[in-house]
Amino acid sequence: MNLKQELFNQCENFVNKRLQTVEEIITSNQKGLQSETKSSAGDKHETGRAMLQLEMEKASQQLEGINHMKHILSKIDVSKKSDIGHIGSIIETNTANYFLSISAGKLMYNARSYFAISVSSPIGKLLLGKKKGDEILFNKKIINIINIQ
Repeated sequence: MNLKQELFNQCENFVNKRLQTVEEIITSNQKGLQSETKSSAGDKHETGRAMLQLEMEKASQQLEGINHMKHILSKIDVSKKSDIGHIGSIIETNTANYFLSISAGKLMYNARSYFAISVSSPIGKLLLGKKKGDEILFNKKIINIINIQ
């Protein structure tokens, strides 16, 4: 399997794990709401329901974020080759290696680390449209682009 496909798969696994966790939270909170409804009335009951409602809203927002990440991943064509930084590019620099995709953190492949970053992140915005040999200024440091796949 090639590098780009492997990093893409790791990003998909990251999203699927997050989705599974959020779905478990939602299921647990739904069960909690049902049992709260059956319990006795009063302030304690109302507080419990309000807390569960807040948890459900938070989980819904996380679900939106996960769906957004899935949408971004669906736009990536791992077979596409380009000399210019775009979504799906692997960009090697003198400081780190990046996979322009979603914010999934550090990924490993053949004992080398790659940072899966969003194109809307500060460094992602700087790397978009760049070519091998270009330089960017990030956090007051000059970063040289060594290679783009």
